[in-house]
Amino acid sequence: MAINILVTNDDGVYSYGLKALAREMRKIGNVFIVAPVSEKSATSHSLTLHRPLRVRRIGRNQTYAVNGTPTDCVNLALNGLLKVRPQVVVSGINLGPNLADDITYSGTVAAAMEATLQGVPAIAVSVAGRNKLNFRPAQDIALRLVKRIVRKPLPQNVLLNVNVPNRDGKRIKGYKFTRQGKRQYGDSIIEKVDPRGEKYYWIGGDILGDKPVENSDIQAIHEGYISITPIQLDLTAYSFLKKISGWRI
Repeated sequence: MAINILVTNDDGVYSYGLKALAREMRKIGNVFIVAPVSEKSATSHSLTLHRPLRVRRIGRNQTYAVNGTPTDCVNLALNGLLKVRPQVVVSGINLGPNLADDITYSGTVAAAMEATLQGVPAIAVSVAGRNKLNFRPAQDIALRLVKRIVRKPLPQNVLLNVNVPNRDGKRIKGYKFTRQGKRQYGDSIIEKVDPRGEKYYWIGGDILGDKPVENSDIQAIHEGYISITPIQLDLTAYSFLKKISGWRI
């Protein structure tokens, strides 16, 4: 019996990466697409609470465009929009990497987080490149992981963040199970002046370098491997919890 699969992203419902992922998932299941009507990169795990959300069905292919965030899309899909509950949620294929600290900003990863919060196994898939992206290796690993997850579900409150080198599959060395890396950024605020003399600002600094973290997602990508990082939703710092329990305030 075919499984029900929800596909979403943060690059928008018309993204080539989303279409490639949906095609691959249709090999093993009944695919529903619920994605933002336009690009919503770096929206993190945000919900739209102060205006109504509108949903538009596109074509006959169980595809829905939402004027909201990736988190909105998953929330809507799982809580009323779809008449069936998906067995798995796949977010991507993102146009660019989601590595290290970037995952805290990523709408792609946040969509998978929302599914995980609601008890549905989820993975986020990204291609670690910017130009002339090759989606085939990312499609392949996504399909293999979904098959595995359907047979043996992920632990509760855990999702997988997958990054794939932007190269031909024959040049990918394999895959590694990794930890979240660490990046160093330059000045993140750029101040400019418009033609009327008013200041305005751009947020987003350059990446100055990657901090050395053994067995990290960044290291795997640099070495030509697919990175598969398990992420847990419980943010408690357990090692510090033991220390803070002895405080007297």
